[in-house]
Amino acid sequence: MEIKTFYYLFSYILVLTISTSPTHSAYYTKSTTYTPVQLKKTHLRFFFHDNLGGPDPTAVQIAGQRDANNPIPFGALFAIDDPLTEGPELTSRAVGNARGMYLSSSRGDDVALVLYVDLGFTAGKFNGSSLSVFSRNPVAERRREMAVVGGRGLFRRAEGTVFVTTHFVNFTYALLEYNVEVVHP
Repeated sequence: MEIKTFYYLFSYILVLTISTSPTHSAYYTKSTTYTPVQLKKTHLRFFFHDNLGGPDPTAVQIAGQRDANNPIPFGALFAIDDPLTEGPELTSRAVGNARGMYLSSSRGDDVALVLYVDLGFTAGKFNGSSLSVFSRNPVAERRREMAVVGGRGLFRRAEGTVFVTTHFVNFTYALLEYNVEVVHP
């Protein structure tokens, strides 16, 4: 009889021990040691074509006030799908597109935008990869810089800088040269 009682008591303790041992949730796993990867530095150069007018615009205002005298009034929000090309001509080889938004964030004479854009590459070694840019863009300056805050594909966990030079700008069209320096795995 004593052995039977001991067996039940042992089984009860075993069940309690198993049911109270720590378990992991379904949405995370146990942490492991991070092994750093060798980083690479990549330089890209391409041209960004932003067209606010004509029959086939690549940037359209989606919110904010409209002003006939100012194509980018304070508070205006634009959605963009701008082509990226190898050369300054719109007919040169396409390397990708810039999709996202920019917001006119300046009330004064110093025209500035806040740019949220995914630079998606559709040609060459980086086809299918993209860089994420989120930065202030002081468009009145001929040469400026913006922050690369991430990426996808071969640019996963990228960080770096976009150096922008304005080649041409008028009331409805801007041609920008992008020189990008990024560090990525």
